Amino acid sequence: MTIQEAQEKVDLWIKTFGVRYFNELTNMVLLTEEVGELARIIARKYGEQSFKESDKGKNMDEEMADILFVLICLANQTGIDLTEALQKNLEKKTSRDSERHKQNNKLI
Repeated sequence: MTIQEAQEKVDLWIKTFGVRYFNELTNMVLLTEEVGELARIIARKYGEQSFKESDKGKNMDEEMADILFVLICLANQTGIDLTEALQKNLEKKTSRDSERHKQNNKLI
């Protein structure tokens, strides 16, 4: 699925099952909440915290998909073409950072 197709599918899902988009502020809060849930799993899986009983059964792929869904909702309701935005972002990063990371001794 392309990013454009994902934006279209999320829009159709919202209009079919979600009634309407939550407002932008609500979606921003939901996005932050979903990122927090991913952070919790990463902290337990790769960090020094142990899993709690309530953490069991949660996985990173579901949390990342939740984040992507809400991000796509925000893009759709604010008129952002994520394909175009990502392409511009990659061009900016390439122009700005094409040598920077190669010269970072911390990465070598």
